[in-house]
This record gives sequence, structure tokens and C-alpha cells, in this order.
Amino acid sequence: MSKFLPKLMTATALVATLTAPAFAEKLGLGRPALPEEIAAWNLDVSPNGDGLPVGSGSVEDGEMIFSENCAVCHGEFAEGVGNWPKLAGGDGTLADKDPLKTVGSYWPYLSTVYDYVRRSMPFGNAQTMTDDDVYAITAYILYSNYIVEDDFVLSNENFLDVEMPNAGGFVVDDRGESEYGIFTEANACYHDCKDTVEITKRATVLDVTPEEEGTDQAAAEPAAATETEVAAVAETPAEAPAAVEDAPAEVVTAMAFDADLAAEGEKVFKKCKACHQVGDGAKNRTGPVLNGVFGAPVAHVGDFKYSSDMMGAHDAGTVWDEAHLAEFLAKPKGVYKKTKMTFAGLKKDDEIAAVIEYLKSVSQ
Repeated sequence: MSKFLPKLMTATALVATLTAPAFAEKLGLGRPALPEEIAAWNLDVSPNGDGLPVGSGSVEDGEMIFSENCAVCHGEFAEGVGNWPKLAGGDGTLADKDPLKTVGSYWPYLSTVYDYVRRSMPFGNAQTMTDDDVYAITAYILYSNYIVEDDFVLSNENFLDVEMPNAGGFVVDDRGESEYGIFTEANACYHDCKDTVEITKRATVLDVTPEEEGTDQAAAEPAAATETEVAAVAETPAEAPAAVEDAPAEVVTAMAFDADLAAEGEKVFKKCKACHQVGDGAKNRTGPVLNGVFGAPVAHVGDFKYSSDMMGAHDAGTVWDEAHLAEFLAKPKGVYKKTKMTFAGLKKDDEIAAVIEYLKSVSQ
């Protein structure tokens, strides 16, 4: 017997049980579902709070639970890993050509977050977390989007008090009354129709279009330049992009640092490695390389595109000294609101001190 057959039989039996009320009397099959059986599937949570279970969860607990259950796909700070969804960031991008739609920037209802996590997450192991765990994860996602503070505790009692940033960005769908009546057979127009349908644009910006040999992707690429065009380009020197000044090339005296504290900071820095690299061969990722950052001007890496406010700090001569790093590590967007850094910040002073010491050690 196939190993999939028992599962198929179980699924078939379950479907038959749940659909029994529609056929029981007519065909004499099955029985009506019991109230407790219906309740087991009735997990939906509405925007008005209907369906919310009693419980609570803190941002602090949520950080740990999120790290254990969600970070492998969504990143330690809800910044997303690979093509897995970003849950934080995107503030003010909805009007952009390529908006970043996250829980904080786009979702109008907090109930959608709780409902989806409770019903479908973690991936491959859905509905294994307690209601309190789901409250804690939801609280941490809010914190990652700067909607609540780090000491916030979410519960069924204060759930509706949380206001989502894009709550007013949606309108009631009235197309049934305002538009659908227009598209009837009586009003249909079949004049001057196109003979063929052609793909004119591909969704590569969303990273969802497969690029395979034999597709029409090559046809969509710009035609190769002619020799004349190449020659013309070669004769016109390209204007070099304005580069940010590099950090001082030479350090007269070696920077002193506490090796033991730096070792502790290296452990905490694991939270940063998703975006930042240090050491030999380090490259810019979502964030810039942090080699030599301590004592360097803000926005000192020449080939990284910083936010406008960080560039302003660079022009003003602001330096990554101990005090400025500590302030930034505690709450990045509290210092530079437009920074691309989605990390919410380190909550413990000892962790901040350790990371700074580690950054000193990679700034030799």
C-alpha cells in the first residue's frame, strides 16, 4: 500500500465529515459536525477583535520566540531572508515605483497579523504555538516596525488600542455597486480587438519571474549596441560618481580595546551579520562593511548608498565615536529616521558596550 494512501483516506474522511450537513439527509452519508469539531477549525480573528483568544505576550518574549521560530525565513529583525517576506521597514514607500509592503508600512489591521501567524506559522509546523506565543510574536513584529516600545505587552485587552500606520490607506470595495453593472453582455464592446496577446513587461522587479533558456526574456532585453554606438560611448568619458570620503588610511597609534569585552561583542554581533560584514574580504550587503567604522565619519564607505540624513551627518563632520555609536545602536531610527537599517536596536546597555568594543577591534 502506498505510504500516501492512509493520509489521503484520512483527509477524505475529514472532508466527508465537514461537508456532511449538506448531503446527510439527501444521501444518508455521514453526520453533522459536532460543535467542538467546528470550534477546532474556527480560528479566524476579525478586525473588530472577534475571535481573539484570552492571553498576552511581551516584546521581550517575542524576540526570543521569533528568533527560534521565524528568523530562519524572516530574519532576526524581521528584515527578510532571501526572497522570504520582509515584515518590517518600508515606511513611506507606498508611493514609490517599487514600494516595500510590510506589516508596518502596508497592513491596515493588526488582527490579520495575529490571525495569520496563529493559523499558518511557523512554516511547515503550523498551529503548534500557544496563543500567548502568538501575542508575543505579534508584539515583536510591532516593535520591529517602531509601532510600540520595547517594554510593550500585547493582550486581548489592549489589542484594539494599537493603531496600524496604514489603517487609513484602504477604502471600501464598492465595485459591485459602482462598476460591475457596466460590464454586462448588453454593454460589451468587441470592436477593434487585438489579433494577438503579447507579453510587454515581466515581473522581474518582484523577483518572481523565472529566467530560463527558451523564454522570451532575451527578446525583452535591449538590442546590442552597434559598433558606431560603442565607439561614440568610448569617446565620451563617463562622469565619475561622487564618492564619499574614505576613512583615514593610516592610524598613527593602535586603538586600545578590551579583548574580553570585544569577544562578548562578537557574539552579540551575530545579530548584525545578516546585513553587515567585517574582516578580510568583507563586502557591502544590505548594510555597509563595518571595518574601520569606529572613529570614522558617518557614511564613510564610498561605494555604499546611504540615506540622505546620514549623508547630511557626514557633511557636517559627525564621527562614529563611542557616544554616537551607543545612541545609534540603541535605536537607529531615533538617530537617523531615513536610515535603511530595519534593526530596531539593542535593548541592553552591556550588549551595546560589547558591540562597540568589537567594532573597535575591527577598526585597527
